[in-house]
Order: sequence, then structure tokens, then C-alpha cells
Amino acid sequence: MGMLKEFKEFAVKGNVVDMAVGIIIGAAFGKIVSSFVADVIMPPIGLLLGGVDFTNLAITLKAAAGDAPAVVLGYGKFVQSVVDFTIVAFAIFLVVKAMNSMKKKEEETPAEPPKQEVLLTEIRDILKQK
Repeated sequence: MGMLKEFKEFAVKGNVVDMAVGIIIGAAFGKIVSSFVADVIMPPIGLLLGGVDFTNLAITLKAAAGDAPAVVLGYGKFVQSVVDFTIVAFAIFLVVKAMNSMKKKEEETPAEPPKQEVLLTEIRDILKQK
């Protein structure tokens, strides 16, 4: 019974729930970015490069012979994955940079000191004047 209670405490901790939400949102964001790259970014790049579709780029290592299929090195899919990763990494960089700049602005504005501290400061200043 102790192990079940311990697992329950672990599973409902804020950090675990936050991590799960982050993973779910990250997976959804990955799908959005993959679609953006495949459907919006890559067609113009392929057009600029003469209509090249990266996913179809491959080198045939051994031609098909009889029933044996051809052996190909499909480097185009790898190039596409690298481009996807670069765009995702850049997008995450921009989000983190924006969050950090917002956090700095929050840190720059000093918090209002407690009333007790203000009162003590006033008393200290009055005592210094005497």
C-alpha cells in the first residue's frame, strides 16, 4: 500500500503534470511546424532550386535486378528533416527569447515594499533627523 501511495504522490505532483502538458503541446506544435515547413516553406525553396523536391532525392547504390528491389540512399528525407529541425529550433529560440525579455521586464519593475518596511524606513529617517 505504501508504494501505491508514493506513486500517487509522484504522479500528481505539479512538475509531472506540467511536463505532461508541455509534451502534449510540444507534439501538437511539432505537427504545426512540420506542416508549415512541408506545405509553405519547402515549395518556394524547391521552386528556387529548379523544382527540386528534397524528399525524392536519392542515390541508387544498386539497381533493381529481377525480384530484388533497388538499393537506394534516400538522403532527401534526411535533408528535409534537417530543414524541419532548423525551423523548429529557430521557432523555439524566438519563443524562449520573447519569454526571457518579458521576464526581464517583470524583474526590472521593483515590487512595492511591505507597509511594515516602509514604516520602519520612515522611523529610521525621522531618528536620523534628530
